[in-house]
Amino acid sequence: MTIGNVTDLPDPRVGFFTDTSVCIGCKACEVACKEWNGVPATDVLDFTGMSMDNTGTLGANTWRHVAFIEQRVPSGDTRWLMSSDVCKHCTHAACLDVCPTGSLFRTEYGTVVVQEDICNGCGYCIPACPYGVIDQRKEDGRAWKCTMCYDRLGDGMEPACAKACPTDSIQFGPLDELHERADRRLADLRDAGVEEARLYGRDPDDGVGGDGAFFLLLDQPEVYGLPPDPVVTTRDLPSMWRHAGMAALGLVGGTLASFLLGRKGAAR
Repeated sequence: MTIGNVTDLPDPRVGFFTDTSVCIGCKACEVACKEWNGVPATDVLDFTGMSMDNTGTLGANTWRHVAFIEQRVPSGDTRWLMSSDVCKHCTHAACLDVCPTGSLFRTEYGTVVVQEDICNGCGYCIPACPYGVIDQRKEDGRAWKCTMCYDRLGDGMEPACAKACPTDSIQFGPLDELHERADRRLADLRDAGVEEARLYGRDPDDGVGGDGAFFLLLDQPEVYGLPPDPVVTTRDLPSMWRHAGMAALGLVGGTLASFLLGRKGAAR
């Protein structure tokens, strides 16, 4: 069994690099995403009193979400951390493993897309995602998430969110090039004394094989609402099936042996 359909990743694979150190929280990415993809208005759009963030989280009607985190620093001053979150288009994508209809598929660009006309609304992909990205719409029960503007890529265009970002916080391109760019940016920040800077989703040896959408963060992942050590939730499926198969064979063997012994005893 191939976990996450990673045997056919293209070269070059494309993706997002989001540099949160230059995000200004303008939400242009959220608006551009909704306009291009026809994403409905967010279910709840309120001032929470806890943050300037009025969309809250990723969901079926929010494919880009700009988080606002207010922090008190040791000097007593306040700083804002802002980050535009999105589907990670994982290398090992559990959502692909559990989809029974083939609605979720790996594109020729290495991205992960939901075909809404094939989705049957089973919802298996929702708990399978280690990032909590995928969601169902109340109106029809189908699953929805970022497609990395699959239709735009086919016409040689960059995704709407990256096109709209005024500070280049969201960068799109071949993933290998983005990795090199991110490594240089991290080194520059560290040289400038920003020791807390780190890359998230960049490591191909992490629990999801690295992300197609990765981030430069200025604090721990948990501060941004990201899991610190994401793991593909279907990682243990092959061994589980093997153990289940062995148990089934043992059960069949035991039943057959009991049957034969019973017949032998009856013959006596």
